[in-house]
Amino acid sequence: MRLPSFLRFSSHDLAIDLGTVNTVVYVKGVGVVLNEPSVVALETHNGVRRVKVVGNDAKLMMGKTPANIEAIRPLRDGVIADINVAEQMIKHFIDKALGGPSRIPRHHDIAVCVPSGSTSVERRAIRDAASNAGGSRIFLIEEPMAAAIGADMPVTEPIGAMVVDIGGGTTEVAVLSLRGLAYSNSVRVGGDKLDDAISSYVRRKHNLMIGEATAERVKHEIGIARRPVGIGRSMSVRGRDLVTGRPTEITINQAEIAEAIAEPVNQIVKAVRSALEHTAPELSADIVDQGIVLTGGGALLSEIDAVISEATGLPVVVAENALICVAKGAGQALEDPELSGVMTLI
Repeated sequence: MRLPSFLRFSSHDLAIDLGTVNTVVYVKGVGVVLNEPSVVALETHNGVRRVKVVGNDAKLMMGKTPANIEAIRPLRDGVIADINVAEQMIKHFIDKALGGPSRIPRHHDIAVCVPSGSTSVERRAIRDAASNAGGSRIFLIEEPMAAAIGADMPVTEPIGAMVVDIGGGTTEVAVLSLRGLAYSNSVRVGGDKLDDAISSYVRRKHNLMIGEATAERVKHEIGIARRPVGIGRSMSVRGRDLVTGRPTEITINQAEIAEAIAEPVNQIVKAVRSALEHTAPELSADIVDQGIVLTGGGALLSEIDAVISEATGLPVVVAENALICVAKGAGQALEDPELSGVMTLI
């Protein structure tokens, strides 16, 4: 998605959902203009590392690079693990969102989404990376608040509302009312843990080593949060046989995947139940009426809404455009003066 030519070289404020798996960029007055994997391919030449490609092109290289190229994710569990690479990735995504690099220095107000459980050190790392990538003023907005705004929840009203944002590195559970978080909890369980669980299960059960991209594809195609009737749908999976060392192919089904990811799914459910137990009675009464809203990529896992609904006895719905709710909400906070108070200038 590209900006009109007359917008490309002017200064624009941006909101960035800097996710472990995907980065989404929202340009003020335009909307979401970029959604790409948070992956950077680094090439080493004469002992010097430089960025080769970023985003979609870099993700295609994961697990398939020669010795001098490394495809990495600069974020882990929702926070920056490699600040230098993260800074270059953010700059690349900003330039791409605004139509390409500019010879004129750009200075933007940037709102960056952060996990509610991130530490002050982790928040400073995000601030520094965004600032060095061209931000003049850096605002932080907590992910569950941004997700709730993006899902059109009544965050400005005296009504209790619960949002569960299941991202790649973290799951954010929050109860919101009057532009604030009445309760929030961040657990480091998300899409990556589901992928790891699938890889471990296939290795343990079938003696087959599969890559990160294959595990993610299995999750997307036949992933399910609870055991289906029978074995459910099946798909072929290719990898390296741990006994013979040869490439081989097996068939795996939904019943096996449900078994594989049962533990991380239970951790997500446990976080939701814990939030309900710590919620004030008046807010709990509102949540009974309003229900629970799921956002993030993990919300698209088949049957996850039904599993949470059964565990809590509450209605659970998946937000429209769940993947971009966080970036959309942060962008709306930049645009709407009534919501400016949900951001923190650092």
